Amino acid sequence: CVIAREHENDLIDILGKQTLKRCQNFMYHPGISVLKDALTALECGSVHAMHDPTEGGLATALHELAWAAGVGLRIHAEAIPVFAESQALCNHYHLDPLGLIASGALLIVAPTAEADRIVAALRAQAIAATVIGEITDRSEGVNMLTADGPRSLPLFEQDELTKI
Repeated sequence: CVIAREHENDLIDILGKQTLKRCQNFMYHPGISVLKDALTALECGSVHAMHDPTEGGLATALHELAWAAGVGLRIHAEAIPVFAESQALCNHYHLDPLGLIASGALLIVAPTAEADRIVAALRAQAIAATVIGEITDRSEGVNMLTADGPRSLPLFEQDELTKI
């Protein structure tokens, strides 16, 4: 959203007018408020923690959650949703989507037994939701399972947006 708004002239030929407009409107659709998401999760399941990953992106937010709770995390890379438009912008500017501002996303930590119920309730409210990982012992660190095997989840000292 921010990149598409600030670099419209650079991106029109790369993304096309229609895709660029969708990117510019991410602020409104799907939107950046997580209030409905949070209330829906709280109404239908036992929630241990929530975090809205903004500056520093999803990866930084996951590290913050793990640090605050004193746990490790195992994240499944293939389960992380990335809008095609966002991936196209990241490809063009050589950015990692895991470290890019993620306003509008909400991380919800809940017991495994309740995760499917929370995801179903969110989807029933037309809120995209998926399980991306699980909590592990702190000694295991914050890791991501990728097609190439496990690796440490990157920690971004600054938001990827600042590279542009």
